[in-house]
Amino acid sequence: MENKISLLQPVEVWRHFEKLCAIPRPSGHLEKVTRYVVEFGRSLGLETIVDTAGNVLIRKPATPGMENLRPVVLQAHLDMVPQKNGTVKHDFEVDPIRPYIDGEWVKAQGTTLGADNGIGLSSILAVLESETLRHGPVEALFTNDEETGMTGANGLKAGFLKGEILLNTDSEQEYEIYVGCAGGINIQASFRYRDEPVNSDNDEAYSITVSGLKGGHSGIDIHLGRANANKLLFRFLKEVVSDYEVRLSSVSGGNMRNAIPREATAIVTLPSDDVPDFMEAVDEYARVLADEYALIEDGLSFKVEKAAMPSTWIPEPVQDDLINAVVACHDGVLRRVPGAPDMIETSSNLAIVQSGDGAIDVTFLARSSSESMKAYLVSMIESTFLLAGARVETSGGYPGWQSDLNSPFLNVAKKVHHDTLGIDPQIMIIHAGLECGIIGEKYPEMEMISFGPTLRHPHSPDEKVEIASVGRYWKFLTALLEDIPEK
Repeated sequence: MENKISLLQPVEVWRHFEKLCAIPRPSGHLEKVTRYVVEFGRSLGLETIVDTAGNVLIRKPATPGMENLRPVVLQAHLDMVPQKNGTVKHDFEVDPIRPYIDGEWVKAQGTTLGADNGIGLSSILAVLESETLRHGPVEALFTNDEETGMTGANGLKAGFLKGEILLNTDSEQEYEIYVGCAGGINIQASFRYRDEPVNSDNDEAYSITVSGLKGGHSGIDIHLGRANANKLLFRFLKEVVSDYEVRLSSVSGGNMRNAIPREATAIVTLPSDDVPDFMEAVDEYARVLADEYALIEDGLSFKVEKAAMPSTWIPEPVQDDLINAVVACHDGVLRRVPGAPDMIETSSNLAIVQSGDGAIDVTFLARSSSESMKAYLVSMIESTFLLAGARVETSGGYPGWQSDLNSPFLNVAKKVHHDTLGIDPQIMIIHAGLECGIIGEKYPEMEMISFGPTLRHPHSPDEKVEIASVGRYWKFLTALLEDIPEK
């Protein structure tokens, strides 16, 4: 089935996407895809530049006779989120993504597909390569490590771009044009301690694992009520620690700040005499979860299995403080947009809990289209963990993209969309981070919109892209390039 991907329509886009799937490009490891894009640009004889932040810029001259159109920046990010199902063996730094066709969708075998933002990236490569498309001056901007902190956009220098209009290709619902997005910030709470040697001969060790959750994008999917593996695990730990002499040795849950965690595991010990009652509590909790999430998480698994005896414990005061803080902290939607209840304003994702080497780090991504509410959410989470004795730091903050509904170019885009696809687009603000906000701070006069084909479940192994929507997205993109206003 894989060899059919490049034969889908539009061929010029899918052919590039199939090639991208063969190139490992997880965030933080973009050497191969950067080299591929640079060599691609230079092979076409186009001006190709790599800046100090790792962004790639390729300039293509206007079609003869269209030099007077306003210059356009086509923008996509190079990296993809590396997520896989627990049973899948896949090294994202080495192994290719294995796409396949499933009815009306393209999916990947057990991993994220990378259609976020690989379809946008592929469409821009197709524009650069085309000898028949009509357009004004084009700059193709491929940014570095968007998924782990918008590194490339943050490192972009003012004056690097010449374009007056930016078309961001990182949206995930056709028939929608995005004109604003939420800002975000990383929050990390850290506990430091000295490992305590296990000193009980009467204890048994068990692994407690939550798995099989849907996960998903921590902005786009945060309102769907999906379970957070870290929350489910620590909710159980809170129950059993208070009833039995359970000691925590290690914990690991989640691995990406912008993905709802699908799996979490803890290694614990407890006295042998408590095991029968403990296992009854396990069975009861599994029944509770199955009932609570029956309509949302059909793959949810809660398992407790015998494990090798660990050599150390997390000190009991630290263990208790950690459990209390994780159970108490906010996760999920905090507030919807006043007057627009279908739109999410503020949310948090309890993304990662990781112990090791005398430390436990708890990582959140907070999002909001309101700077004041974002600051309040940070304060809520910070206060929770400060009360528990943790050190709290913030990093990687980025601004929201403030909408400009009076943009003249937006009116052009709306007309082209209607004329090309026969439907008026919805004008939207997205509860996710787009690089437009950061780029707009450095290029305040640049008009921007974002659009793309229909994707479902990005940042999870269930990610898929609707085949027909890619064709409509391409049709709109190419028509829009031809109808860019003159200077």
